Amino acid sequence: MLQSAAFQVEKEIPWHDLGNGIQRQVYGYDEKIMLVKAKFERGAIGALHSHPHVQVTYVDSGAFEMTIGEEKKIIKKGDGYYVAPNVVHGCVCLEPGMLIDVFTPHREDFL
Repeated sequence: MLQSAAFQVEKEIPWHDLGNGIQRQVYGYDEKIMLVKAKFERGAIGALHSHPHVQVTYVDSGAFEMTIGEEKKIIKKGDGYYVAPNVVHGCVCLEPGMLIDVFTPHREDFL
């Protein structure tokens, strides 16, 4: 069975540099769910994309212009969003920040 350790300690989890001002930390996961932190520098672009996973995201810090489908909205610390499977989405970071993503099922491509 695929799953992470029971506990994740922030300082022990490597950051993966995705380039263009974006980094990712993968936290707990199993085959059904995954928690991920994504750190963005100002001006970094999360390119428009889609995937078969459900995604729910919380804005831990910063400000982002978020596009989901045909809708755009500025989101800031304390806000969140939901992306249904296969819906095109992406963002532009307006103020340096952190997104906390939850995916179901887990993202195999992140492991």
